[in-house]
Amino acid sequence: MTSFDDNRSEFDSLRPGDSTEQGATRRTALKAAIGVGYAAAVLPVAAQTAIATPADGLKAGPIKYTVNGFEVPGYAAAPAGKTGLPVVLVIQEIFGVHEYIADTCRRFAKLGYLAIAPELYARQGDPRGYTDIPKLQADIVTKVPDAQVMADLDGALAYAKANGGDTSKAGITGFCWGGRIVWLYAATGKVKAGVAWYGRLVGQASELQPKHPVDIAASLQAPVLGLYGGKDQGIPLDTVDKMKAALATGTPAAKASSFVVYPEAGHAFHADYRPSYVKSAADDGWQRATAWFKANGVA
Repeated sequence: MTSFDDNRSEFDSLRPGDSTEQGATRRTALKAAIGVGYAAAVLPVAAQTAIATPADGLKAGPIKYTVNGFEVPGYAAAPAGKTGLPVVLVIQEIFGVHEYIADTCRRFAKLGYLAIAPELYARQGDPRGYTDIPKLQADIVTKVPDAQVMADLDGALAYAKANGGDTSKAGITGFCWGGRIVWLYAATGKVKAGVAWYGRLVGQASELQPKHPVDIAASLQAPVLGLYGGKDQGIPLDTVDKMKAALATGTPAAKASSFVVYPEAGHAFHADYRPSYVKSAADDGWQRATAWFKANGVA
């Protein structure tokens, strides 16, 4: 397990079929990309609204930690020189841990958190170079098993505990693809609260995704705040209603979960670097998210 003060070493794992040279090139490129620049699929960036949080007063940068023999890369940010910090896991959109996710980590760090964003596709590939979203989905996203993600998040918490974090005060937040993961991880008992930004709630069971949020809603072990857009074409509001009904039959944490739907917002309304950004909804959601964490012991 490597502290994020040490960013010099290489990722050691090879993909099946990699030559030593190819593996070294891939590892170097992935490491260099963590939290730096925007994914190719989202260019050009809406520079007039993209938020840039400075790293002054923070310890911030690439990290790595080992899970089942694989070194998972990620990005972390925390107040410099502080320990005993509450922890927030920040879960990527489909585009991986690029600048927007790194900036979100820095925003949490400015509030006193150790924020960690693991690159949860690292075994399957590097999403940042893809310009075609359907190809990114087919080549990488659809090949990521939920079980792998859950284990990598456990590893992120172990990393946090060894690097100044108080994991008894841990929460999780995520966007789009990561919003779905928030619901799933909130059922594991590893965090105290979650905030899911427009994460998919229903779907067909598969070998890699055996359950979806609506399937585990009643067994949540941590309350989740769901932040959704009323104009989101990919997440119909009737699926939010289904999730609410499932939560109402469940554990105390399930019953304590809540939704806020922003009528004027579509999908990815928090993504300040994209045309989908809705500042009013993003700002209100952020205030609600941080208040939710504080109210549920993640502070």
